[in-house]
Amino acid sequence: MTTATYVQRGESLDYTNATDEIIPHGAVIAVGTRIGVAGCEILPGQMGSLHVVGVFRIAKTDSAAIAMGQAVYYDGTGITGTASGDTTIPAGYAAASAAASDTDVLVKLNG
Repeated sequence: MTTATYVQRGESLDYTNATDEIIPHGAVIAVGTRIGVAGCEILPGQMGSLHVVGVFRIAKTDSAAIAMGQAVYYDGTGITGTASGDTTIPAGYAAASAAASDTDVLVKLNG
């Protein structure tokens, strides 16, 4: 039988900033095939928190409308409703509809 030891709830994860730049609070960070949102300012080489669940207002780069419940993707700059091969990462789904003219969208993170 395989056993497991509880570590944490997993709503946020420890994240080490491996860049030479400060990661500001609220920055969207790509982590493998997921995204997270910095829970605090993270200095270069330091550890901070990365939210991986919840609903966040994120810049929308898609010029089309996004429907509530629609799968959304992170394109390195913001959220789009269209997957584009290796250039987008699954972000979650739209927690509310966003019109084509909207500059942001509410995103329920994949976790």
